[in-house]
Amino acid sequence: MRLLLAEDEKELSRALTTILERNNYSVDAVYDGEEALAYLNSNNYDGAILDIMMPRMDGLTLLKTIRRQGNTIPVLFLTAKSEIDDKVEGLDAGANDYLTKPFAAKELLARIRAMTRESTAAVNSSLHMGNLSLDLASFTLSSPSGSFRLANKEFQMLEMLLGNPGQLIPSERFLERIWGYDSEVEINVVWVYISYLRKKLNALDANVQIKAARNAGYFLEEQP
Repeated sequence: MRLLLAEDEKELSRALTTILERNNYSVDAVYDGEEALAYLNSNNYDGAILDIMMPRMDGLTLLKTIRRQGNTIPVLFLTAKSEIDDKVEGLDAGANDYLTKPFAAKELLARIRAMTRESTAAVNSSLHMGNLSLDLASFTLSSPSGSFRLANKEFQMLEMLLGNPGQLIPSERFLERIWGYDSEVEINVVWVYISYLRKKLNALDANVQIKAARNAGYFLEEQP
């Protein structure tokens, strides 16, 4: 699951990013409202965590802007304010929930799970192709021969492939979706993770293979 974190306190942002990544979230961190808006307009996210008080564009203005654009992404507000009016204004603007600083990491994670639960409830809890099954809740890839719990980026990559069976996914799209479009990661990291996944598919005696289109990308193909 990919999240956008917009928090201008950089130490707090780094701490939150670490917590979220340790809990298998992919996080893009930005530090002002205008940058957050650009990211939300350029990428697909499963949820957003927005500080209310940010430079260039505050969180409330940002939320109202994306809601006017028709963006229904689940949003959790972070605020140092305790006044009830600010919380009500945020909820009326379309926020799903809010947290007042300081807060415990466990509460943050629980709020994120709660706000994204509704948006993911309509989605199947697993993806299937051939004799493979990927459990979206436990990150478990299984076949009649066994199972593996995938690492975070392995899971995200295979989720993209299984969610688009037979369709070519460019290497650049993997980079943008999983590492972020402004990441400095080299494109060959995609090949590295594809290699990891291929080894797991072989170990599971999968009748599904990851095929490469030279200099283009990858797709899944079921074997007869």
